[in-house]
Amino acid sequence: MPAKKTDNYKIKYMSTFEIVMPKMGESVEEATITKWFVKEGDTIEEDEVLLEIATDKVDSEIPSPVAGTVKEIRFNVDDVVAVGTIIASIAMEGEEGEPEEKSVPSEKAASAAKSAPKTQSAKPTIKEEGLKVEARVSEATSDRFYSPLVKSIAKEEGITLTELDKIPGTGKEGRVTKNDILTHLDNRKSAPRESAKKAEVPPKPAPPKQDVKAGTSDVVVEMDRMRKLIADHMVMSKQVSPHVTSVVEADVTNLVLWRNRMKDEFMKKYGEKLTFMPLFAEAVAKALRDFPGVNASVSGDTIILRKNVNVGLAVALPSGNLIVPVIKQADQKNLTGLASEINRLANAARENKLSPDDIQGGTFTITNFGSFQNIIGTPIINQPQVAILATGAIEKKPAVLETPTGDVIAIRHKMYLSLSYDHRVVDGALGGFFLKRVADYLEQAKLDREI
Repeated sequence: MPAKKTDNYKIKYMSTFEIVMPKMGESVEEATITKWFVKEGDTIEEDEVLLEIATDKVDSEIPSPVAGTVKEIRFNVDDVVAVGTIIASIAMEGEEGEPEEKSVPSEKAASAAKSAPKTQSAKPTIKEEGLKVEARVSEATSDRFYSPLVKSIAKEEGITLTELDKIPGTGKEGRVTKNDILTHLDNRKSAPRESAKKAEVPPKPAPPKQDVKAGTSDVVVEMDRMRKLIADHMVMSKQVSPHVTSVVEADVTNLVLWRNRMKDEFMKKYGEKLTFMPLFAEAVAKALRDFPGVNASVSGDTIILRKNVNVGLAVALPSGNLIVPVIKQADQKNLTGLASEINRLANAARENKLSPDDIQGGTFTITNFGSFQNIIGTPIINQPQVAILATGAIEKKPAVLETPTGDVIAIRHKMYLSLSYDHRVVDGALGGFFLKRVADYLEQAKLDREI
């Protein structure tokens, strides 16, 4: 570039920052580009929206982490791109440097600059700046934080973000340290023959899609993008996890009577609608603390016991599709906090205003069949979780009650709870005990509970 002249000559340095397809969720491996807001040659500011992407979980606008000029756009609208793939590059304009007299330094000056020791106040190199920005991007788009050193090692060794996410971390809050990634590399290199054998085995072909002919009076409706992604996700879940479903019937009479009595006062005091879902989520969160083996994921031959209890709620959208926003740290919220968060997430989902963070990090899912007046169901696990609970409709039923004076028949409020779980790691005993514990918490609701 031409030098800018003031009292002395100054040079502006240019560098390129690469934009990669972000990781929008724990089980998300790819996303579809639905819209570009910029074109090559456009000048953009930091945090200006670059493009919109879509997954089976959420649609998101992706901002630029840097200011500069759009140098290259590598993919078009409707292209499906793997996580971690470079999708665009931004030419950044660096800070101005000040040679003593000339726009191009003399050989003597260049030699002196090369041999001069670096100081703490020296301007970071483009590579260092890139690593810092890359780390910030990682924090925003991945479920885990990775230091610049770890990301640098991963890049040099060809470790993808998906593989990096699977490395157990021994650092603070489970972070991957330098030793963790070096140990992973040693283990990977120690089994070259096994890797070679796996490479020689051709990938298992995807099951063929059924070709059904439509009749002359039939109406053919093309699946929208989200429905296609949901379909693929559901098929994948059934292929990955051997599903088993257990069912219990819970007597929730006290829960119903208390909620009916307190819902108006709850609205008046907190300004929040009190549905049954916060009560279900509260019972589930307690049971997950009691049985951590259900609050887990499977990675190869290892089981990851999740530290956080993040409960996802399946929400039906006006389009007929489903989305699963997540209540973070559900076990640490009281009933008011759960009701407020559930109402916020449900409204945001229906208005298509969920953020990427709202749908990430789920460790267990609840789906409410009762909202459609269904009494029971066998839901499909939301990968990479290992279990999902379905809550059925609450109905009045005659039931036999034991009293000090003998058995009596009374009208009670009852509902079915059904738990689908991954039989690779959740056996019938664990699944059964967990499901019964959820029912126990619901049945033990106190009529004199304060709000």
